Amino acid sequence: MNKKALKTLEYNKIVDLLVTYAQSEPGKELCRNLLPSDNLEEIRTLQTQTSDALSRLLRKGSVSFSGTKDIRASLKRLDMGGSLNIVELLTIAGLLRTVARVKTFGVRDIPEEEYDSLDAQFNALVPLAGLCREIDRCIISEEEIADDASSGLREVRRQMASVKNRIQTEMNSCLQSYKSYLQDAIVTMRNGRYCLPVKSEHRSQVNGMIHDQSATGSTVFIEPAAIIKLNNDLRQLEISEQKEIEKVLATLSNSCATEAQFLDTDYRVLVELDFIFARAALSRHYNGSEPVFNTDGYINIKKGRHPLISKDKVVPIDIYLGDKFDLLIITGPNTGGKTVSLKTIGLFTLMGQAGLHIPAFDNSSLAVFKEVYADIGDEQSIEQSLSTFSSHMTNIAPILKTADKDSLVLFDELGAGTDPTEGAALATSILAFLHNMKVRTVATTHYAELKLYALSTPGVENACCEFDVETLRPTYRLLIGIPGKSNAFAISGKLGIPDYIIDDAKKRINSEDTQFEDIISDLESGRVQMEKEKAELEKLRREAESQKAAFELREQKFLEKQDKIISDANDKANALLSETKAFVDETIRLVNKQTAGSDLAKALERERTKLRDRMKDTADKKPEPVAPKKPAADPKKIKVGCTVMVNSMNLKGTVLSLPNAKNMVSVQMGILTTQAHVSDLTILSEGTTTLEGQSVNSSNRGKLGMSKTLSISSEINLIGKTVDEALPLLDKYLDDAYLAHMPSVRVVHGKGSGILKNAVHRHLKGLKYVASYRLGEFGEGDAGVTIVTFK
Repeated sequence: MNKKALKTLEYNKIVDLLVTYAQSEPGKELCRNLLPSDNLEEIRTLQTQTSDALSRLLRKGSVSFSGTKDIRASLKRLDMGGSLNIVELLTIAGLLRTVARVKTFGVRDIPEEEYDSLDAQFNALVPLAGLCREIDRCIISEEEIADDASSGLREVRRQMASVKNRIQTEMNSCLQSYKSYLQDAIVTMRNGRYCLPVKSEHRSQVNGMIHDQSATGSTVFIEPAAIIKLNNDLRQLEISEQKEIEKVLATLSNSCATEAQFLDTDYRVLVELDFIFARAALSRHYNGSEPVFNTDGYINIKKGRHPLISKDKVVPIDIYLGDKFDLLIITGPNTGGKTVSLKTIGLFTLMGQAGLHIPAFDNSSLAVFKEVYADIGDEQSIEQSLSTFSSHMTNIAPILKTADKDSLVLFDELGAGTDPTEGAALATSILAFLHNMKVRTVATTHYAELKLYALSTPGVENACCEFDVETLRPTYRLLIGIPGKSNAFAISGKLGIPDYIIDDAKKRINSEDTQFEDIISDLESGRVQMEKEKAELEKLRREAESQKAAFELREQKFLEKQDKIISDANDKANALLSETKAFVDETIRLVNKQTAGSDLAKALERERTKLRDRMKDTADKKPEPVAPKKPAADPKKIKVGCTVMVNSMNLKGTVLSLPNAKNMVSVQMGILTTQAHVSDLTILSEGTTTLEGQSVNSSNRGKLGMSKTLSISSEINLIGKTVDEALPLLDKYLDDAYLAHMPSVRVVHGKGSGILKNAVHRHLKGLKYVASYRLGEFGEGDAGVTIVTFK
């Protein structure tokens, strides 16, 4: 990509902004060297990495790469067998701490979460926690090695501390002995030796070695003879200490050399991740999105915002090129946004091909170009004797030589700076040449001739930047398909130019130009009116959808409330019937015991059977929940005997007559017969339904027995219950099983002490519908089960 286009389109400013989001110096260097690529696979890989990093940032927050420093020189020294100093080892420890932090950030919160393109980098990181801990244990700071770094160092420092204590004791003694000869009662250091500041005239009174004297000569610094040997011992120990420190550093360096390959990988991966997350942070800054790339030369930018314009001032624009046309000519007044639109296309292309997101809506499309050419701005040069026109032609000449179908060409004010007639003709020829070469081109201009060229040439389209004449301000909206109008007369009138001047100017324009401008004006006013009507229709549509949703919600709540009321009422009724039946069953059982074999007992048994049948009929007629309104029945499909739903009453019924002239039919719902309109009916079944008084269809016979059989178990478990609890349950179970025509059942009472078993047997003896009973055999439950056979 040519450097001139990068500078013209201000790509370097985007790079400068990107650098601020990298946290390590190596990462910043990668950002500074970022250039657009023309390899589609590479571009897609970079874009995917940026998107995945952005997803992690939004989901988990930021991660710090601040400990990432360049260790390549240290690794090279290790490879040559050298030893590292304290600062280098601390740098490696800092790098490993960053590795551990980034590695933890890369761990997925949910193991089943889908993998992304960054997992390989995170997995490649090796924290080397043991090496990091060892460096931190041995090195306290850049100036200090820990005493416990080695046993030899610990012993040397112990001896040094002992010698220093002895020196301090001797020096305190000397201070007292020579107090009157001293300039100050202090101990000072000269050439690494402990000395006393003695007055020059008393130097002979202090036995020792002179190491220095003051600038005035009034003070000499004497090392007392009593501590000369101790100072020598201390110096020797300091040399031993340094040797021990070198041994510690050599040991740590050897450990680093062993892990050099992992350290190199960690460094490279951290720098790469810092670079990737810097791109993601930049995308988050301007709310960017990943563009969809193609090699067909198709550009479709949706609500694109120039990244270098303040967020509260930039106006989003829609730009598309390369599908139905490959040449776009943008016209309109100055400061209307033509150049910004031009730069937005070029800058988005460069950013996207560099792996950066663009500040536009999702699924915006960009094409991969091998070169981007831009002639934007006035580059006239006095030194080179270049006018505005000449500078433009100097830039355009090499573009015409090298541009091809894989190039994007951007022209600002093409043909300006010279005679309008010649400039328009030259601009038209340049654009026609590029159009014939299938070069994707965008140009801005004021020439009406170029508007006509776009209107009359296939594959060329007009566009304009909207301008509000009332406020004399541009709206910065790009309108593709409409040629722009200069609005020079309107703007001049608003700014105070007399009307007679403007009227005279209008007369000096030929009729064809006037008609063309009038057509443009009519198109613009029509577009504005159409957009207003479209906005009003959209508002009405949203209101209608909102009202529809509110109505459907109210209807659904009403139906749910209706279902709940009906369900609660049926539950209460069934509970009352169940309690009544239990009470009647208990009463009849007690009466049966008192009047066994009498006619009264048989009569009571018959009445109980009737009550049970009536309860079953009531349960079978329990209304179903109200279903959503169904479509009205077709009068042609209604036949006598059809089963229908009367929607207004929410009841099922049977059709008794065909629709009359008013589409009214007779419907029987139980004992109720009513007239209903076909629009209130929903056909449920077209089969013939048996009416009251007719013989029941054979398929319905035994329905009661079948439903009861399906709901009754073949055994009852009474284990754990007392006799008083078990007998009512057993009595009801046997009644239901007998009505269900079950041949036999099992009563599980367990063995235990036999009290429950004996009570069950006594009860079975008094039941008229029990033919026999016996204890279970081997495999049936033995004595813990009684097998009951019905008559």
